[in-house]
Amino acid sequence: MVAAVVVVLVAANVLNNRVAPGAYLVTCAAGAVLVVVLARRDRCSWTALGLARATARRGLRWGGAAIGVVFLGYTIAALIPATRAAFSGDDAARLAGSTLAWNALVKVPLGTVLLEETAFRGALYAMLARRYGVRRAIIGSSALFGLWHVLPALGVARGNAAVARIVGGGPAGTAISVVGVVAGTALAGVVFCELRRRSGSLLAPMGLHWALNGLGFAFVWAVSAATT
Repeated sequence: MVAAVVVVLVAANVLNNRVAPGAYLVTCAAGAVLVVVLARRDRCSWTALGLARATARRGLRWGGAAIGVVFLGYTIAALIPATRAAFSGDDAARLAGSTLAWNALVKVPLGTVLLEETAFRGALYAMLARRYGVRRAIIGSSALFGLWHVLPALGVARGNAAVARIVGGGPAGTAISVVGVVAGTALAGVVFCELRRRSGSLLAPMGLHWALNGLGFAFVWAVSAATT
């Protein structure tokens, strides 16, 4: 069943990044449903998946705290000239406000966060933990989460001027940025897993995940608007 979940994720990744990016929300929703169905067929309980009602309130508390920490961190980064360039140098800075709002309030929570948290901190985490224990579940799901970002990482250096200045251009720059993104997202996956473990709910890593991505769009817009 673990292999089946991986196959679903590979298919969703290719669809989202290469074949049908316009159907992103549909693909993510369908993928989230499929991985939950597979995990339930693998005898994972709702509690093991982080979807039990009993832990929802605790998950909301942890998720809310995570959102606050990210907001504070982004605010500090936006106020410091050395880190402010990371916001204004991104391709997202050139998007219209309505598009940024769509990304932050719809695409990220109902697409990215829904599928990735349901799959990596829900289904895969639960299935691996039942077979190999929590520690290996964290390592395994986080490593797969890092690899999940290979395709989108191919365009990171082109889409962010600050990153391009650090890693350079050409194939070497692309390779460095891909390795950096995969390693960084794998480490982020460990943090997400720990939030899921401590809270017992997917709502906690969902809150942090949305904050990192969704608030990122908001700060990109705010910083670019303030400097134009």
